[in-house]
Amino acid sequence: MSVTITGFETHDVRFPTSLSGDGTDAMNTDCDYSSAYVTLKSSSELVGHGMTFTIGRGNDIVCAAIKEVANRLLGKDVEDLFSNMGKTWDYLCADPQLRWIGPEKGVIHIALGAVNNALWDMYARSRKKPLWKLIVDMTPEELVNSTAFRYISDAITKEEALTMLKAKESSKAEREAHVREVGYPAYVTSAGWLGYSDEKVARLTREAVQAGFNHFKMKVGADRDNDLRRGKIIRSIIDDPQYLPEGRKPRDPNGPDLVGKNAGPTGSVLMIDANQVWDVPQAIDYVKGLEDIKPWFIEEPTAPDDILGHAAIRKALKPYGIGVATGEHAHNRMVFKQLLQADAIDVCQIDSCRLAGVSEVLSVLLMAAKFGVTVCPHAGGVGLCEYVIHLSLIDYIAVSGSMERNVLEFVDHLHEHFLHPCSINNNGRYNVPNHADEGYSIEMHQSSISQYEWPHGSYWVNEHPKLKAQMQAASKA
Repeated sequence: MSVTITGFETHDVRFPTSLSGDGTDAMNTDCDYSSAYVTLKSSSELVGHGMTFTIGRGNDIVCAAIKEVANRLLGKDVEDLFSNMGKTWDYLCADPQLRWIGPEKGVIHIALGAVNNALWDMYARSRKKPLWKLIVDMTPEELVNSTAFRYISDAITKEEALTMLKAKESSKAEREAHVREVGYPAYVTSAGWLGYSDEKVARLTREAVQAGFNHFKMKVGADRDNDLRRGKIIRSIIDDPQYLPEGRKPRDPNGPDLVGKNAGPTGSVLMIDANQVWDVPQAIDYVKGLEDIKPWFIEEPTAPDDILGHAAIRKALKPYGIGVATGEHAHNRMVFKQLLQADAIDVCQIDSCRLAGVSEVLSVLLMAAKFGVTVCPHAGGVGLCEYVIHLSLIDYIAVSGSMERNVLEFVDHLHEHFLHPCSINNNGRYNVPNHADEGYSIEMHQSSISQYEWPHGSYWVNEHPKLKAQMQAASKA
């Protein structure tokens, strides 16, 4: 008997990261990392979990949009959906009325991401494979059929994608064995949040070096003198061999994995992130003033939709050896297409939730591989690290065939809320997800949902200091 989609449930889950300053930057100064979470249900025991990420208020609006998108799946046969996930993606984003409030951007698009991710999770669970393994085991034809291709054929055609994937097919097993052995390269952001004290930045940087990381990212953009001071603190630690783990030798800063990254004497790399705070001329002037801390790239220097602005910034900073990265807020594959066509970025930063799920991510991975641009996914948020290790593995094993210069963001926050949390090995690399039943690794503990669901979860009712004080004051009034 066929299995059909019978229902779904959503949860508005918010974590109080604003209390500790986690996630703070020049633009986003008060962040409560939040998950707009959805579970798809079927006529069998098969389920699929998905989410998209926000930083607090508005998460309820995303959940409302998720319900509208998920309604389109009710009654559908799951094997029909799985048989051509690209076609399924087109169907999900083609509601003739919902499309008016996108199309393919904003709340409706990230809601589609949560639903598409949940469907991919269900697909992987049905085949008893983690998501990355499901996709790398596909034939080139199956992978192309799983990809969102509309509006990008001027950058890459299905025929070109098929040729690229076939060229990598015979060596997939070798790359899979290699990454299982060594892990996928990661970089750390947790040391460089803008709201941290100098002492905390220094302590967390030392701890990150000891944990095996050699790529570090710092938030900038509020005050240049402050940024220089914090950058020099980080550089003084990551460039000093005395802080390396015992027995660890410095890396060659001119090696093939580090050349052009402004690596210091130990082979460590610093990146900076402005989170869209500047206009184009301001970005160029400000970042030139940070040349002394030798960043590899400036991330999100201006508005995420400003393709030509990013191109101008990249051109102006090139003589200083500083590249440009963006993509965290690039809300669809067409923005990435234009960034690549305009030579506007050195690093492509896909986001597992800003893009509308796995099917759209695949289209960006294919374009980046064709244009020869390194993919370093964004993962600064709840659940994103769990998600993006799958996407980077797909890129390395099946699409680009390379991970030597790639680094995947890691933030050490909130992993305990997931049944299959990501993990990092002693060399600062992601371990490969390997459980047959974990799907896309995003299933959340029911206890976490009960505690942090907004606004009636036990934490928000009983423990959050601000809300608790407000409630106490209201009861006395």
